[in-house]
Amino acid sequence: MKKIENTKKSSFLKRIFIKICRLLGYEIINQSDFSSPTLNKSLSETLSIPGKKSVTIPLGQINIKRKVNSLKIILRTCTSELIMDQNKKRIFDCEKNEYTFRTLKSLINSINIAKKNFPNSNFEIIITDTNSSEKDLAKIREILRSSDTKNDLISIEVEKFKDKIKGHYSKAKFSNMANFYNSLLIAKNENADLIYFVEDDYLHTPNAITEMIFSYEKFSSFFSDEIILLPSDYPYLYTKDEDTKIYLGEKYHWRTVSESLVTFMTSKNLIDKYFNELEKMGLEWKDPWEQPLHNIYKSHSCLSPIPSLAIHCANINSIFGVSPMIDVKNLWEKNK
Repeated sequence: MKKIENTKKSSFLKRIFIKICRLLGYEIINQSDFSSPTLNKSLSETLSIPGKKSVTIPLGQINIKRKVNSLKIILRTCTSELIMDQNKKRIFDCEKNEYTFRTLKSLINSINIAKKNFPNSNFEIIITDTNSSEKDLAKIREILRSSDTKNDLISIEVEKFKDKIKGHYSKAKFSNMANFYNSLLIAKNENADLIYFVEDDYLHTPNAITEMIFSYEKFSSFFSDEIILLPSDYPYLYTKDEDTKIYLGEKYHWRTVSESLVTFMTSKNLIDKYFNELEKMGLEWKDPWEQPLHNIYKSHSCLSPIPSLAIHCANINSIFGVSPMIDVKNLWEKNK
């Protein structure tokens, strides 16, 4: 009988201890069953609390100083050009509209999962389109109607940018510049914590948006600075012998990089700070087109995930395309 009483007393004290830890904001671990009693979770689950703390086993927690309340995704679409100024085929040899449709579907799927992890955050998709057919625009609207995420579709009148964009370019290149410039203007006038600029040939994994937001909160709090996140682990980043740093995100490793393409997530604050630098990409094409972004990376950390959270559907032989060590075909099939 005494043994039973001692067990009950031990169990009672344990519950009191757990409650005290919760009140004080501490997390405890029961390594015997690989769980966290304070969080009521297995250690294999997501332990971080959005906007409050990032918890990584066995490194402990980082208190979040940079809470993400809202994310606006600006997806730049154009279904009439396969690859700008090139005759190359993309992976799976489809028409361009198929990549656009699947990109949008993958984003919606990823947002739906992110909403469950960030129930108090606001999400929105804004599509800015140039030169897509009415049939393709109708299909885009149909896909958007399948989502309960706030959305908007804007058809851009590229003629409005003739007096702004300097130089003579192909129709595809001019439209691309006008679309990015228009996206930048939208971002400048939006009220959001994070802006995610996306090109319409990136297939996102289901956990992409969740990992990016958790990691943004963690890294910006850790660095005490604004940062830039990429969704892709680009092959060309492995062709150069340059120094990098590796960090732990929520479920992925991330490494610092000095270059990127023009699909990236960052804060509204950083866009406002470097608007004049970013605007250069919409005013004049100079190789590399992304140089204004690269200049920003000298002052603010840009990080790329390992393995990739999104696949850039370029030509299979392109060093700017298919990321290594990810099941590309499976991701393609899941976003039909």
